[in-house]
Amino acid sequence: MRESQDFQTKQFSRDLLLLLRCSMNTVEMPSHPKPDNFFETVHAFQRSAAIKAAIELDLFTAIGDGATDAASIAQNCKAAVRGIRILCDYLVILGFLKKNASEYSLTEESQFFLNRRSPAYIGSAVEFLLSPRALEIFHTLTTSVRNGGLPLEHSPSLDPENEMWVTFARAMMPLMYPAARAMAEHLPLPAGRAARVLDIAASHGLWGISVAQRHPNAHIVALDWKNVVEVARENAAKAGLNGRHTTLPGDAFEIDFGGDYDAILLPNFIHHFDIPTNEKLLVKCARNLRPGGHVAIVDFVPNDDRVSPPTVAGFAMTMLAGTPAGDVYTFTEYEGMLKRSGFAHVEARALAGMPQTLILGRKTA
Repeated sequence: MRESQDFQTKQFSRDLLLLLRCSMNTVEMPSHPKPDNFFETVHAFQRSAAIKAAIELDLFTAIGDGATDAASIAQNCKAAVRGIRILCDYLVILGFLKKNASEYSLTEESQFFLNRRSPAYIGSAVEFLLSPRALEIFHTLTTSVRNGGLPLEHSPSLDPENEMWVTFARAMMPLMYPAARAMAEHLPLPAGRAARVLDIAASHGLWGISVAQRHPNAHIVALDWKNVVEVARENAAKAGLNGRHTTLPGDAFEIDFGGDYDAILLPNFIHHFDIPTNEKLLVKCARNLRPGGHVAIVDFVPNDDRVSPPTVAGFAMTMLAGTPAGDVYTFTEYEGMLKRSGFAHVEARALAGMPQTLILGRKTA
């Protein structure tokens, strides 16, 4: 034991001497592992806090409107000059702003997504993505890893009266526009007659609304919990779809769908559950589809290695932290679930520019 301690002490002394010599430029620093990734990761919460503060202050809009130095930006944002200067510099480091001398400007992405004047503005998403509930589930991640998921009794996201899903519906809708419109373009619906489409977990209603706008003969039935589906109803009315849009309040696993649908939409829903639970729902979908009808799943679909693409595969961590058994599923897993549930032809279609993939399953005729 003493010999081992002596060896470690000598090794530490040699390493320390080497570092001192390197710092005095007397020898070249050898290749050595660096802790950069560790420090960047443990400080990642600062990045989230900075972007949230910038959005809450409407900083990107202020710069887009012509305020370019710290003083003028601070005046527009009703904040201290020192605070704005440090925040802006940090946003330059993160790649959200550009800096020339003491002048700040928006990057192309910030102008497009974070300037409130842009029709593609997505800043509202922080209301859900960085809400206390969204952050809280990661405070107990160690426990979730040990348990293989968030214990059911700690999963208020499954509570039909939980207001978090109303927040989700209102805050996240701008993020869903491109994917919803792309999905609608790919969805096969019969030509020459009226079509019925069920939108499960309709949330803001954008998925079904996009289908109705793309297919003038489509009637949408939006299904979600009572407090959430009201948001879909409001948005459908704004889109002028009152005559082609109805709501169905309830739990997708419990309520009677009503049958005779040409398509059933399952956007961003399957990932909340394990495979047996998903197959139970998919069997129910198949029973409520006409022969040749389609189920359309929009979700994060990683490659078979389950680590790429990074954004897609990494969503599994959100499911581990926030659900009892949710996950991301590969195309092979989706194909198996759908074929075991009564769907013959299964295909995947990329949604241009979006991380989600469209999985189409056609009911056996």
